[in-house]
Amino acid sequence: MKKVLKIILGGLVFLTLPSLLFFAFFYFKYHENLPEGTSGNQADTLAYNMLNALNYEAYKNTDMIEWTFKNRRHYIWNKSKNTCEVLWKSYRVDLNLANPTKSTVFIHGFRNESDISHDLIKKALRYFNNDSFWLVAPYKVFDKGTERKLVKIANKDALLVTYSSGGTTPGDSYLWLLDDNDKPYAFKMWTSILPIDGLEASWDNWITTNTGAMLPTFHKFLFLGLEITHIKTSSN
Repeated sequence: MKKVLKIILGGLVFLTLPSLLFFAFFYFKYHENLPEGTSGNQADTLAYNMLNALNYEAYKNTDMIEWTFKNRRHYIWNKSKNTCEVLWKSYRVDLNLANPTKSTVFIHGFRNESDISHDLIKKALRYFNNDSFWLVAPYKVFDKGTERKLVKIANKDALLVTYSSGGTTPGDSYLWLLDDNDKPYAFKMWTSILPIDGLEASWDNWITTNTGAMLPTFHKFLFLGLEITHIKTSSN
């Protein structure tokens, strides 16, 4: 019995120790405390400058956005109607974003109203909140429940946005890093789902869609690449 316990304990140490060391390395290398900032007109002005750099008016007038996230999930978002088709695997959920309980679920093309449909609606809404944020987050800096602060980093202005409500994980903060034209090229994240604060993700390979809205097609996050493809937009 002692030998078995020793083998089990040794196996646990063998499996967990490298993981703990790996986490410790990343924590001490990348962890940052949430920076202090100043709210008010200067922060709001910087936010407006970022929106202007991305042609916010064109985005606002875009009614339909279609995209694929990481070749896993596909979306057809009707902004004007506040609905979105979410497709993954054999599932399709027609989300009613104003009232998710009115959403409809299809499995293998057939409508489903069983108990599993409620779980699929929740999952589709969680997918939409996450995957649309990676697509249009810069346009959400004045959403209801947001707070903006101006942060100085190496004598450059950065924009700290905190979401006190909305989405799947309210309370998250994002520090937008801007180039000389106030266009975002990365943000740092303080979120409840990440174990390390201050991790940075790039906002790369921007494209101008046929409605004039500017959208990213790639994010580099640590050693991962988040690719966004099949982007289409239209206006009524």
